[in-house]
Amino acid sequence: MTSSITTPPRGASNFDRLFQAQQARFAGGISPASMVLAYLDWLVHLSNSPGSQTRLIEQAWRDAMQFSMYAARSANPQAQPSIEPRPQDQRFTHEGWQHWPFNLLSQSFLLTEQWWQNATTGIPGVSNHHENVVSFMARQWLDMLAPSNGVYTNPEVLQATIAQGGANLVRGMHDYLEDMQRTLTSQKPVGTEDFVVGKAVAATPGKVVYRNRLMELIQYTATTETVYAEPVLIVPAWIMKYYILDLSPGNSLVKYLVDHGHTVFMISWKNPDSEDRDLGLEDYRTLGIMAALKAISTIIPERKIHAVGYCLGGALLSIATAAMAQEHDERLKSMTLFAAQTDYTEAGELLLFIDESQVTYLENLMWEQGYLDAAQMAAAFQFLRSNDLIWSRVVHEYLLGQRESLNDLMAWNADTTRLPYRMHSEYLRSLFLHNDLFEGRYRVNDRPITLNDIRIPIFAVGTVHDHVSPWRSVYKITLLTDTDVTFLLTSGGHNAGIVSEPGHPHRSYQYSTRLADEPYIDPDTWQAAMPAQEGSWWPIWQAWLAKRSSGQVAPPPLGAPQCGYPHIADAPGLYVLQS
Repeated sequence: MTSSITTPPRGASNFDRLFQAQQARFAGGISPASMVLAYLDWLVHLSNSPGSQTRLIEQAWRDAMQFSMYAARSANPQAQPSIEPRPQDQRFTHEGWQHWPFNLLSQSFLLTEQWWQNATTGIPGVSNHHENVVSFMARQWLDMLAPSNGVYTNPEVLQATIAQGGANLVRGMHDYLEDMQRTLTSQKPVGTEDFVVGKAVAATPGKVVYRNRLMELIQYTATTETVYAEPVLIVPAWIMKYYILDLSPGNSLVKYLVDHGHTVFMISWKNPDSEDRDLGLEDYRTLGIMAALKAISTIIPERKIHAVGYCLGGALLSIATAAMAQEHDERLKSMTLFAAQTDYTEAGELLLFIDESQVTYLENLMWEQGYLDAAQMAAAFQFLRSNDLIWSRVVHEYLLGQRESLNDLMAWNADTTRLPYRMHSEYLRSLFLHNDLFEGRYRVNDRPITLNDIRIPIFAVGTVHDHVSPWRSVYKITLLTDTDVTFLLTSGGHNAGIVSEPGHPHRSYQYSTRLADEPYIDPDTWQAAMPAQEGSWWPIWQAWLAKRSSGQVAPPPLGAPQCGYPHIADAPGLYVLQS
């Protein structure tokens, strides 16, 4: 007798998806099954590891003894602590934490935090993914329970409350209620009204010269008498509005390029809704990058193009460039990647949310509504930096009553977007989960492509504190291609490191060029060997573009109405205004 695997009836499958989609709304998009499996893996292996149990018991005993000895001398503010906070932990920097009883609270918490770090890591047999999930979730609970989050357990808050007669808490409650009201009514945060798109930000003059159902193409007005012959096409991520690269005039990368003699084109993606649920990665390639290249080649014929991709836009640009190389399409002069990954095996803490259970859970949520909502994406990114993005805000804004004024970057960050169901599913499965691009399985026009086919020079930028595209992962482009690669590592994070205009304080960078025939250097050796230089990296990149251009010419016309590329609208266009 033979057996066969039966496919569940379609009605039953759809019921499962609907049930999980509703469940995901209450779970913040986090799969309970994924969490349970991780904890079971950890708990079963820990219970079966007497050596690890003994190690943890011994550590708990040592910690208790250290804490007792410290407690005995804690009345002296100069007493040597048992444990120091991690360098990036700013919760206990206030002078009040050196005095009793707050020094006891901080020391007890830090010892507990260290114990749980050891308890959730290094258990034999636990998979790396499950270990990372359990350790991460333990940190989330501990971050929530930190004494710095309480009125009576935080000396800075307590001092402010006494000094102000509680006015700080009144202001904080007012701000909290206002923020909650704005969140529930889908309004933008307080202060965003000062950064009107098209006026205060995204204000570089230009024209929309092409529009389709997925993107608008903006061509910016020249400000110099001559320009470099080769234009620049910027492909931003559609997980964000494009104008992070065109913020206020003083920190606009677009304006910087235009003022230095470059003809700049920018893709402005449509903010998708439920009707766009079936748009896939291939649609973004063809309706986005390839349509833009066709328009630029028509407006400025017989000129090659410097292509630039940011984050997810950089991943898509890498795919498009590899496919063009395979098809002997030579329209590109160079490729620049800003904080963009092409290999996803070291994609940082975002991998905590990427496994079969979690992806299926997200797919069911998107299947019901047709897209992944901005709030659901924001929750995942806030988890990655809960100290900075959640609890630090709670303390400073709601307990100390010190609401932070928004700047243009913060206002942009609040101008959220959505991701269509099919595209995000393909992105998570093909790139994150299966790493098809790196391993040569990603297909364009039904043929597998490889980044190794790319022969144009590459400029790749990584940022030191990137939680979205870790710089060591970005660095792997030097492994995947057989061409000249200039890699630059800059201070800052995923966004602030890219928005790094000349004159920006506390900015530094390292960079070098590896020629195609030179041996590979691993990222840590490279970082240790490259000298750090103070200042913005923008001039380095601009000079790199200029060196690979073929001279100066008169500025091209805006659009080409006679060829089907008229002036549709003034920049910033229509799509960037969609909420």
